[in-house]
Amino acid sequence: MLTLGIHPGYHDAAAALFDGYRLVAAVARERLTRRKGDGRGDVPADCVDEVLGIAGATRRDVDVVASTRSALPQSLYTHFRGRRAIEGRVRQVLDAEKLRFLALELRRADSVNALDIIDRAAVLERYGFRDNVDLFFVNHHEAHALPTLFFTDWDQALLYTADGGGDNVQYSMRGFRDGALQTLYGGDEELLKPNRIDSLGMAYGYCTQVLGWRMNRHEGKLTGLAAYGEPVCFEQLAEHFRVAENGEITSDFGSYAEMKTFLAGLAEEVSREDLSASIQHLLEHHVLASARRFLTRFPARRLGLAGGVFANVRLNRLLAEETDVDEVFVFPAMGDDGLAVGACLDALRERDGFGHWLDQRYRLEDVYLGRDHGDAIDTVLGNTPGVAADPGDPVAAAVARLSTGQAGAIYTARMEYGPRALGARTILGNPSDPGINDSLNKRLARSEFMPFAPVVAEEDAGDVFEVGDLNRYACRFMTITCAVRPAWRERIPAVVHVDGTARPQVIRRDANPLYFDILQGFKQATGLPVLINTSFNVHEEPIVDTPEQCQRALLDDRVDFVVTESALYRLADRD
Repeated sequence: MLTLGIHPGYHDAAAALFDGYRLVAAVARERLTRRKGDGRGDVPADCVDEVLGIAGATRRDVDVVASTRSALPQSLYTHFRGRRAIEGRVRQVLDAEKLRFLALELRRADSVNALDIIDRAAVLERYGFRDNVDLFFVNHHEAHALPTLFFTDWDQALLYTADGGGDNVQYSMRGFRDGALQTLYGGDEELLKPNRIDSLGMAYGYCTQVLGWRMNRHEGKLTGLAAYGEPVCFEQLAEHFRVAENGEITSDFGSYAEMKTFLAGLAEEVSREDLSASIQHLLEHHVLASARRFLTRFPARRLGLAGGVFANVRLNRLLAEETDVDEVFVFPAMGDDGLAVGACLDALRERDGFGHWLDQRYRLEDVYLGRDHGDAIDTVLGNTPGVAADPGDPVAAAVARLSTGQAGAIYTARMEYGPRALGARTILGNPSDPGINDSLNKRLARSEFMPFAPVVAEEDAGDVFEVGDLNRYACRFMTITCAVRPAWRERIPAVVHVDGTARPQVIRRDANPLYFDILQGFKQATGLPVLINTSFNVHEEPIVDTPEQCQRALLDDRVDFVVTESALYRLADRD
């Protein structure tokens, strides 16, 4: 049975495909269109066809279609007065606001079932699915939360989601125990309530914007920059946000425009480093307080995190280490591109029952879920004028070049899903060179404030970093920071943050043999069990997907070499 998940979002549109209960393909639209965070249009047909093509299927083969409730054309709604309400009152609203207003028009306060007010047959016909397909529309935050439970073996947990907003809420908390999942806050009942202006994710995004960067894209710059400032504005910020006794986060802003104006005023008063440190401290302080209070209400030893707020790796470490839990897991596609996976899981739960759903759970070994272009990469690079291949073993050739300070890209097998490069489209470098951050960022046209991330084999991870049962699973997908052990900080300075932490990726050989073997070869050659891992892309472009994009990067001298399973390629006029 094929279950197709779709997120036709206003940003980060994506599709995912399950065969039974196995996630077999997933892709964000940006990787196909080369437009960061792309969410244009309605259903992302290119993503749909990509994930189906990876599985050797077509739209006519799909058994279940599950979608978040956003960006559907107005013509697919059945209620005329509701469409008129959209046109007159909520033309630009996000996510399920269409559904919310239609439900109010119908006076269906007891129901927010999209199928009550959407023309099912028209949806299936428009997008080329069979008329007997099961069609589901899912809650935004439930779709964020479910992967944090499904891809574990936990018997109890608190699932916490947070983002800029979706389905009229900015946070949700769900407790799992004794085979039951309980919504503590943030379910569909919030759709019919007045919009709350309480999103710390939006506040963080607005700070990104008022400091001159792009919201929903450059928040990571603030996370890095925060280490260089002082939280001098924290008290001013905290006057507007509070954590209620029940754990809910609220604010006294009357609108998001008011919030943005307030933050713009702070940006004129203090340095960007200090504003970054202040908003980071606000986020950490309030989300930690919220999580603690929900854990008091619903005691649990496991913590699942998802939503764009939890792209913040410093926050994730704080929650792991300051909430007295035994394990934390951050879904690797924690942003809205991950909703396509959650939509599938919600539909499967609804169709098959929660007990059966729980029995199908498994831990992720990797998220190599994009297309494998096979030996096309070697055909393209091998036939490119001005490009030469080093003779012999590509692993040995890569190790030799990395050991002398060169930086090269690895291009192998299926592309990663989610925001992190995890060894399929990754740039590697020598972590002992503190200058490589500046030199490589210049070649990639980046302005970053965090050092690069390290990759380390599982057997070495605990010796170099404070990696253990608490964070090992999260570290597999580079979604959390941890302390670098003091003996290693001066030996691998290129991957150590100002506060003595790093954001490691912990790997095993069976997931990516080429990646692992280069790492082990480098360890044997240099005594360093760590390599730099940074994403294979230039500033403002998504991570490389196709062989042609890889070819362009090499010809533009973004990297010194590209290594594949068959060969190492470099510019012919370079040693």
